[in-house]
Amino acid sequence: MISSSSSTDRTAWAAEFRATLSLGWPLILTNVAQNALMTTDVILMGWLGSGALAAGALGTNLYFAFLIFGIGLVSATSPIIAEELGRKRHSVREVRRTVRQGFWAAITVAVPIWIVSWNGEKLLLLMGQEPSLAHDAGQYMRALQWSLLPFLLYLVLRSFLSALERPGWALVIGILAVPINLAAAYCLMFGKFGLPPLGLVGAGLGTVISSTFMFVSLALVISLDRQLKRYHLFGRFWRADWPRYRNLWRIGVPIGLTLAFEVTIFNAAALLMGRIGASELAAHAIALQIASFCFMVPFGFSQAVTVRVGRAYGAQDADGVTRAGWAAFVLGVGFMFFTATLMIVAPHLLVGAFLDLGDPKNAQVIGFALSFLVLAAAFQLVDGAQAVGAGMLRGLQDTRVPMLYAALGYWGVGLPLGVGLAFGTSLKGVGIWIGLATGLAVVAALMLWRWLRRDRLGLLTLPA
Repeated sequence: MISSSSSTDRTAWAAEFRATLSLGWPLILTNVAQNALMTTDVILMGWLGSGALAAGALGTNLYFAFLIFGIGLVSATSPIIAEELGRKRHSVREVRRTVRQGFWAAITVAVPIWIVSWNGEKLLLLMGQEPSLAHDAGQYMRALQWSLLPFLLYLVLRSFLSALERPGWALVIGILAVPINLAAAYCLMFGKFGLPPLGLVGAGLGTVISSTFMFVSLALVISLDRQLKRYHLFGRFWRADWPRYRNLWRIGVPIGLTLAFEVTIFNAAALLMGRIGASELAAHAIALQIASFCFMVPFGFSQAVTVRVGRAYGAQDADGVTRAGWAAFVLGVGFMFFTATLMIVAPHLLVGAFLDLGDPKNAQVIGFALSFLVLAAAFQLVDGAQAVGAGMLRGLQDTRVPMLYAALGYWGVGLPLGVGLAFGTSLKGVGIWIGLATGLAVVAALMLWRWLRRDRLGLLTLPA
């Protein structure tokens, strides 16, 4: 006979899985839509020519290295709001103040990134890039940089809706932004409807238009929605809340640096692969694109678990924290187990989406891509584990030590190991992938170790 307590426990777990899925899938699709914005720009750059594509890639990679820090910073609004709502379900004033300081943080971080981006050409020249490419990339960045602030403000509002477990509007607006970005960039890049052809600068301005659309549209929805407008998010914007502002930076800076450590290790891997050979670099790009697309799912569950854990944390519900964390972990890593299996069972099918398998000219790249996909299968599992694990800890507002784990795993273990295997043995490109997978595995193990010791470390206790 089943006891009533075990039956209640199963009901609570089932409810948590449903809540995580309900919150997670719109976040996943929103991430896919944002990825599609970048993909459409890359496609249009390719239509301009290989030189424009190379310059655009240079500018995008340099800009994104700074943008990702801003994304991490403002994403700290999500666990803070979730904790406030967990502590007091109908909190309005505290939530409004956190959103306001999120706006302030976005403005603060935008200014230095604008200054750096304005001097993008000089930075690329210092890195030894070809002058003509550096010039074109610099001009592109000078247009693209103005998309930063509206995009960060949009992310603050998206975090607000996610913490309320109402991510639907952010998804709708994110999807609508894709055709708007495509139309604006196409017309400005190629001079349609009487507009001057601006080339790469047009692509940057198209991103400005789509980012502004996302922020303004989401702000209008929140201002007009009967339930959301009661928060008065845009009222008394000038009012400071310095303790809350400092707390947001305390939580957000480590998140930004954690994301930066991860993004830059992949940038470094691409540069190293380029030194090995063009075929290896092309194969690496294919395998990484497949892995990056799959990553949108655990990344979405990572965002969802931050909210779910944050709410339970605010309510001081230790069992709820446990259920929220492990439910998302099972869903995120479970999906990655499926994709890893697909990479092992049907690698030709995946690579065939990028290259003609029957063309002898592609044989070398295909061979490398197939070998990289075998390692990408293991890479999938640990990448999903570290992503969701980081989100679990963020829900507890634990970000500083995980940042150190990321620095150790990616740059202290992954990169040195990859370099040693690639250039000190005959493994070459495979060595780079072994290093990446090992670095991710180290980070995942450390994140889970900290999560398992959360009670002993005092992470479940709210700050005074």
